[in-house]
Amino acid sequence: MSIKVRIVPVTAYQQNCSIIKCETSGKAAIVDPGGDVERILAEVEAMGATVEKIILTHGHMDHCAASDVLRQQLEVAIEGPHIEDDFWIAKLPEWCQMAGFPHADAFVPDRWLEDGDVVKVGEQQLEVFHCPGHTPGHVVFLHREQKLAWVGDVLFQGSIGRSDFPRGNHEQLISSIRNKLFPLGDDITFIPGHGPTSTFGQERQSNPFVADQRYG
Repeated sequence: MSIKVRIVPVTAYQQNCSIIKCETSGKAAIVDPGGDVERILAEVEAMGATVEKIILTHGHMDHCAASDVLRQQLEVAIEGPHIEDDFWIAKLPEWCQMAGFPHADAFVPDRWLEDGDVVKVGEQQLEVFHCPGHTPGHVVFLHREQKLAWVGDVLFQGSIGRSDFPRGNHEQLISSIRNKLFPLGDDITFIPGHGPTSTFGQERQSNPFVADQRYG
């Protein structure tokens, strides 16, 4: 028994919120709840899961705007992202207003995450990798046994995250992908923040931004 995962696209941005359920304990984590609380909770109920925490890859509104609502409603903790994304979360109300996004209050996670940390979901463990570039405090979660990673907006099928936001950094983003993610193995499947899943091996071969042939 390991984990069961359900991807729930939320908001007008079609952001890939995920529900990770430990099949042994029935405990679950919600990854990057950007909005559509009722839809997320309906999927949790359909999975027969009990949410014990919310985990965040980074502080952009489409990934975290519903976090505090769910924290209060479910009485659970928020873990992540890295503290370097604190300035994004602190300005959530402003960003939501500017983008025409539903209002969200600023909040403080119960636990900021560091590179090398472990997040527990029931009896399962997710490894934490600090992968800055898209945002300075972006983290990636890896379930090594199931060879599955949640990479937020660092890497996509055939593309990479934007680095033109405040404190974004293109060189850091490329380094995060090539030096932290790709070494985890070609057979790792990843769930990006938007769009279809892929594998690190596929992106090493064909992604025009980070493929091996581009970097020799």
